[in-house]
Amino acid sequence: MQKIPTVHFEAASTLAVVVSSNEPLLFLSDDQKVIAASASFCRAFDIDPKTICGQSLSEIGNGEWAMPKLASLLKATALGSATIEAYEIDFQRPNEKTRHLVVNARTLDDGDIDHIRLLLAITDVTDVRAEARLKDDLVRDNAILLQEVQHRVANSLQIIASVLMQSARRVQSEEARGHLHNAHHRVMSIAALQRQLSMSNSGKVELRHYFTQLCQSLGASMIADPDRLSIQVAVDDSAVAADVSVRLGLVVTELVINALKHAFPDERLGAIVIDYHSSGRGWTLSVTDNGIGMPAGRDALKAGLGTGIVEALAKSLNGEIQLSDAGPGTAVTIRHWESAGLRTDISAAA
Repeated sequence: MQKIPTVHFEAASTLAVVVSSNEPLLFLSDDQKVIAASASFCRAFDIDPKTICGQSLSEIGNGEWAMPKLASLLKATALGSATIEAYEIDFQRPNEKTRHLVVNARTLDDGDIDHIRLLLAITDVTDVRAEARLKDDLVRDNAILLQEVQHRVANSLQIIASVLMQSARRVQSEEARGHLHNAHHRVMSIAALQRQLSMSNSGKVELRHYFTQLCQSLGASMIADPDRLSIQVAVDDSAVAADVSVRLGLVVTELVINALKHAFPDERLGAIVIDYHSSGRGWTLSVTDNGIGMPAGRDALKAGLGTGIVEALAKSLNGEIQLSDAGPGTAVTIRHWESAGLRTDISAAA
């Protein structure tokens, strides 16, 4: 018959706590023999409570607790040279699925100053880990589905833009043709955004790449001679939420369309520069051309649909609009600060 390790009289209360605990607990001697085990430990690991006391940890059950690394860590803990906090182990019993356990161990002063005692707490996290993996799988599947939806939306927008261009070629009215062209450019702006979103894993849109694609699309459809007119992008590494990028993209679209239509008459050479920089919570977006500048007096253009769109979008972004002479040309700047006041004094028509 095995000899049960001697326990000091003052340890009786510790034993009572261990045995009655609702959590799987083991009370071990410094040589890793079981002094006491909670009923919940015995239930959780199918151990006969009548046989466990006095056994070595490695002898419990069918020997599945014979883990050299755990035994080494427990020995080091007893010597005071290590601690076991949330040590994870894969627990394998014959003909059963692997269980994932988290082990915590500490030395315990139970009144016997001649022997070190160890209190071992075991938590079964098998179901928690399975739920976490399921959640991760669902998040990944949803991300893949979202990207597919965004890709299909981008394709649909491309089809709509093509229909608009075909309609523009068939209509006789110059005014109607102009409206259809403008609608085509706005749809292409959203399509460029959707392409960006379909390639993004974080839901954020990198503005440099987005604006570059957007301006390439606008240039391809509106600039007949790239040697005469160009659109340049000077943007920092900012990435913004999708809803913000939609509004910024539409602002850029309207202002670039406006400059291409009005800033370079009579086959004038020129360039349009889109600049975006952020600092802290503030940012500045500007669209500048080196064209003929702002018309004045009777030649001043009346505010049109494009101006209304830009003003509405700037307001939704808590931005302040400034129209200035670029000498030569015109600069439209939108600034956003956390406490920015709204001032919509833009007067250039789109």
